[in-house]
Amino acid sequence: MLLAPKVAHGVADGSVTLAFRRWPRPDVKVGSQFRTVAGVVRVDEVEVVDADAITDEDALAAGWPDAIRLRRQLDKVEGDLPTYRVVLAYAGPDPRVALRESTDLSDDDVADLDRRLERLDRASSHGPWTMATLDLIRRRPHTRAPDLAAEVGRERDPFKIDVRKLKNLGLTQSFDVGYDLSPRGRAYLARTSRRP
Repeated sequence: MLLAPKVAHGVADGSVTLAFRRWPRPDVKVGSQFRTVAGVVRVDEVEVVDADAITDEDALAAGWPDAIRLRRQLDKVEGDLPTYRVVLAYAGPDPRVALRESTDLSDDDVADLDRRLERLDRASSHGPWTMATLDLIRRRPHTRAPDLAAEVGRERDPFKIDVRKLKNLGLTQSFDVGYDLSPRGRAYLARTSRRP
């Protein structure tokens, strides 16, 4: 479930507790969690509601000024789809943020990262990529993903998926434009014997 940055920050500060969506079937389940720009959000309830019964109070809790504007937004979805009311709660900061800041890597930490990256390389349909991608991001920080992908002869979307795998290990971080190595990523590259 995608949340606009303003809404995600509202969930984090407690001012937003609801979301309304038109879906053929629920996109989320009770208890599921997802990452946003403001941290991890948990789904506490999902129910079908009558869109005409949404109140101004409900709209405010979903980050909208009033119910009329919220319903107008919902009406942009084509088809006669049910309206879902989703209760949201802040579950805490994104654990990847703390992970990417951790630079005190033990020998075991480095060996574990080596194993994980080697596993990603072995599972790849396009050959080993992890160290070359880390090196590319190190050399060209804040460069657009399509430009980085083109440099290594790859399509943008699969390239971005691979970079997300590195981000999940705390080795890279995303910016409005491009990526950079995280402090953890720099510490890892300084310690590992693996090379691109």
